[in-house]
Amino acid sequence: MLQTIKQNWFSNLRGDVLAGLVVALALIPEAIAFSIIAGVDPKVGLYASFCIAVVIAFVGGRPGMISAATGAMALLMVTLVKNHGLEYLLAATLLCGVLQIAAGYLKLGSLMRFVSRSVVTGFVNALAILIFMAQLPELTNVTWHVYAMTAAGLGIIYLFPYVPKLGKVIPSPLVCILVLTAVAIYLGLDIRTVGDMGQLPDTLPIFLWPDVPLTFETLAIIFPYSAALAVVGLLESMMTATIVDDLTDTTSDKNRECKGQGVANIASGLMGGMAGCAMIGQSVINVKSGGRTRLSTLIAGVVLLLMVVFLSDWVSQIPMAALVAVMIMVSIGTFSWDSLRNLRKFPLSTNIVMVATVVVVVFTHNLAYGVLVGVLLAAMFFANKVGHYMAISSELNEAADHRIYKVIGQVFFSSADKFVAAFDFKETISKVTIDLSRAHFWDITAVAALDKVVVKLRREGTEVEVLGLNEASATIVDRFGVHDKPDAIDQLMGH
Repeated sequence: MLQTIKQNWFSNLRGDVLAGLVVALALIPEAIAFSIIAGVDPKVGLYASFCIAVVIAFVGGRPGMISAATGAMALLMVTLVKNHGLEYLLAATLLCGVLQIAAGYLKLGSLMRFVSRSVVTGFVNALAILIFMAQLPELTNVTWHVYAMTAAGLGIIYLFPYVPKLGKVIPSPLVCILVLTAVAIYLGLDIRTVGDMGQLPDTLPIFLWPDVPLTFETLAIIFPYSAALAVVGLLESMMTATIVDDLTDTTSDKNRECKGQGVANIASGLMGGMAGCAMIGQSVINVKSGGRTRLSTLIAGVVLLLMVVFLSDWVSQIPMAALVAVMIMVSIGTFSWDSLRNLRKFPLSTNIVMVATVVVVVFTHNLAYGVLVGVLLAAMFFANKVGHYMAISSELNEAADHRIYKVIGQVFFSSADKFVAAFDFKETISKVTIDLSRAHFWDITAVAALDKVVVKLRREGTEVEVLGLNEASATIVDRFGVHDKPDAIDQLMGH
């Protein structure tokens, strides 16, 4: 047990502490911005980011991943806050947490294995584009100082790692933020700062039970929002966990992550915070800054709170240009540039799934829609491809007036029509044998196709023998098939 604790918490002390500091600084403007999107006070997003990050550090299933208030979740809250107010949002956050814990116990995290690599790539690319687009308001209608500071920040981020000794020890995004803040203060530059985004809280969060009536009417109001928040939150968290798995060459417990996200959201709701989930951008910052264990996530949450409550005078002077530079670095690092180079090499279906996921996410700003479209397209292409892996040959024994059909491959909804079309129902013959020893029947559509073939042949006066079904196929055919039942023709024709 001690070895596990050391591995998960103290195996990378310097990297985790420094990465946590970088993430905490980058979390502040995002939490404020997401609060503004949702239509609530900035402290709601900041308290949420603190609570979720600290709790997920202990109960999450993916060390080194950052969870906090996110834009995807904030977008889902707008109507609820507008129509019913903050208290109902807090109640919806609590219910969202309960639903996510239930999803964890139902092992819904395991559904991630149905998400193809092309969908994950599309998701990553879409998020990189959204992260970059989110920085554009900070770069429009501004003075040349902002562009100069942003360019200088990017220069520091990409060149500082080449500095002997120090470059490998201190994360370049942290250096970027500290240096640009010092320059802005020293030169007295009139540029937008973190303090301009909203009032930072000056008190610690307190326990807060939502002031809503505990009635069915309240449940009817919050449930649709809670369900949407739970789904989007888990989807983004699972996808982010998969990406961090790849970045760190480690594995994570997706079902534990579902439960952890639920517990963290309940804690956030009870502390006056909004619902949140894993953050791809911040998680990438954490990993690229050297964060690997749960300690980096805990440091990010604790330092975030300490800075906004006790060091708000200093934090409010951080120029947004410094944070914009960090987020541009994140978007460039997040985007899968290999996916562009591989467009010519990869199959068309893979490229379509990836591009469709990107387009839907970018245009709807809803990660769930993009992933859903990607998964559906991937499933359709897969079913279509597997459906082609079926061949039916036949040979005729003229002396015995007997034809043998040999079926090889997978028979299911995609290949069922092809299966039926391979039989000649007009041929006048006394006996037909259907050899299924090298075939597999997957669903009731396949069973219905077999029923149709057998009944049609028998209706023409042909004796039909079906043989070679494997155990799994025989089970589904025996259960749902009707061709061996006395009233097979009537059942098949619906009489």
